[in-house]
Amino acid sequence: MLVLGIESSCDETGLALYDTERGLLAHAVHSQIDLHEAYGGVVPELASRDHIRRVVPLLRGVLDKAGCRREEIGAVAYTAGPGLAGALLVGAGFAEALALALNVPAVPVHHLEGHLLSPLLSADPPRFPFVALLVSGGHTQLMRVSGVGQYELLGETLDDAAGEAFDKTAKLLGLGYPGGPQLAALAVRGRPGRHALPRPMLHSGDLNFSFSGLKTAVLTRVRERSPDEGEKADLCAEFQAAIVEVLAAKALAALKAIALKQLVVAGGVGANRALRAALDAGAQGMGARVFYPELDLCTDNGAMIAFAGAQRLTFAAAAKQAGGFGVRPRWNLQEV
Repeated sequence: MLVLGIESSCDETGLALYDTERGLLAHAVHSQIDLHEAYGGVVPELASRDHIRRVVPLLRGVLDKAGCRREEIGAVAYTAGPGLAGALLVGAGFAEALALALNVPAVPVHHLEGHLLSPLLSADPPRFPFVALLVSGGHTQLMRVSGVGQYELLGETLDDAAGEAFDKTAKLLGLGYPGGPQLAALAVRGRPGRHALPRPMLHSGDLNFSFSGLKTAVLTRVRERSPDEGEKADLCAEFQAAIVEVLAAKALAALKAIALKQLVVAGGVGANRALRAALDAGAQGMGARVFYPELDLCTDNGAMIAFAGAQRLTFAAAAKQAGGFGVRPRWNLQEV
């Protein structure tokens, strides 16, 4: 079956075609970074309008790239939540209309399930069961994944997500947008340890996270003295080191706690090189292995939605007749 995936939960419009026999045939993503840069963050109404402008040209593009006709699509999967309500409605409305026109099933997909399953698209995928670290701008969670739709929450952030903390700290330091990548790039030029920052909940005895206090600690240092570029680089290096240390320690502790040897890392922060190095080194020391999606599949994309939709059609009977639909801006993954 040829499955079309549509992702529009925030500020990326992603479409992809996944074939259940041939694999991923084509995918394309349009980022709205330039659109929102002047505001220092995503403006929901502007995001929704841009999704409307992009979705049809992107569909034509992936069909051309894959050498497929629209009539060959056998199902349409789309992100139904969580995310920005208006942005979700654009993708959901287009997907349901297209599925109705083609007389094929529509498959609502949880955004985080798409991220969680995306490493299975690689040439050397993990096998169930595994521990998943979902780490992005909106979420930081540890899950035990026993199969498609079988997710057990092990721990989560009690306040800011890791990616959110990256972005907010970058804004405090006057860095560009989007803040997370800017902070990580500047951290390479700095030296961790020159500004001592806390490692929140590192020794809490559970698998939960907290990053708001770390952001506040940076704010305190910025208020004490206006840092120059060198001091900003050192602050970025120490901030990144703190987050990486906590994420790696908790993820490896989760592997040990439930006696598994496979760790999947998904979400935009999963592309962070320092995090990958720490996780790889820690996993090797305990005879475990870490799996990541391809770099271009770490951020939001249609490929992960198409793949998750195909898996749900195969294993979870999640298809529905196109027609009435809704979106869920807030949606617990365990409710899937």
